Amino acid sequence: MPQEFQSISLEIEERIGWLTLCRPPHNWMNIPMMEEINRALDSLQSLSLSLLVIKAEGKAFSVGVEVADHMGDKVERMIDAFHGIFRRLDALGVPTLAVVGGAALGGGCELATYCDMVLASQKARFGQPEIQVGVFPPIAALAFPRMIGRKKALELILSGEAMGAQEALQIGLVNKVVPPEALEEEARAWAERFSKLSPAVLRLARKAVLEGWDTRPEDGLRRIEEIYLQELMKTEDAHEGLRAFLEKRNPVWKGR
Repeated sequence: MPQEFQSISLEIEERIGWLTLCRPPHNWMNIPMMEEINRALDSLQSLSLSLLVIKAEGKAFSVGVEVADHMGDKVERMIDAFHGIFRRLDALGVPTLAVVGGAALGGGCELATYCDMVLASQKARFGQPEIQVGVFPPIAALAFPRMIGRKKALELILSGEAMGAQEALQIGLVNKVVPPEALEEEARAWAERFSKLSPAVLRLARKAVLEGWDTRPEDGLRRIEEIYLQELMKTEDAHEGLRAFLEKRNPVWKGR
C-alpha cells in the first residue's frame, strides 16, 4: 500500500478502509489528486475489507473537479483519472460509505452518491452544476436515473441546481442525515457495525443486489441464485456464520 499521498490519506482499521480527501477547504479534485485516489484504490484490491469509508477534511466534501482540468489537452487525462475512480470502486466490490459534512457538488456529488451508502450532515448540499458551465456530468448521467428515477435525474442534471441534505434523503440519494456535531460519531458507529460482518459475504450480498437491480427481474433472480449457490455457499464464512448461529456463539470470520 502506498505510504505517502499529497492530497488524500488512507488508513485501515479493523477491516475498515478510511479514504480522506485532504485539499481543504473545498477539496477541488485535480488530476494528481484523482490519480492518487486511483492508486489508493488499487492498493486495496488485495485486502479483505468489510467497508470503505470516503470522507473529507474541510468545510466541503468536494466541490468537484478543477474546471481548468476540463479544458484543452487536459480533458482526456482528466476523464481517464476521474472515471478510473468509479471503475476501481466497481472492481473493488467492497461496500462503500460516503460521509458528507458540507457541499458535494459536481464531481464531488458524483463521488459521494456513487457510494453504496451516504451519511450526511444537516449542512450538506448536493448538486450537479456542470450544465451551468457548458458541460454535463457523465457519472450522474449514468447513475442518477437508476438511483432516483429518470424525471428527478433529468431535473437535477439539466437545471444544475443544488439541494439540501433532507431533500437528498427524501429522493433516495442519502441514507441518513444527522446534526453536524454527530457526523463523525455516526460514521464510526456505521464502521463498527460493518467491521463485525464477513467481508466475503458482504461483497457477495452487494454483488447480488447490484446485479439483480440492473437486469430484468427474471434474469436478475437467476443471476442472484447463481451468486448465492455457486459463490456465497462456497465461502468458509457463509458456513461459519450458519454454524455459529446454530451453536449459539459469535462467528469467527476468515474473510473467504
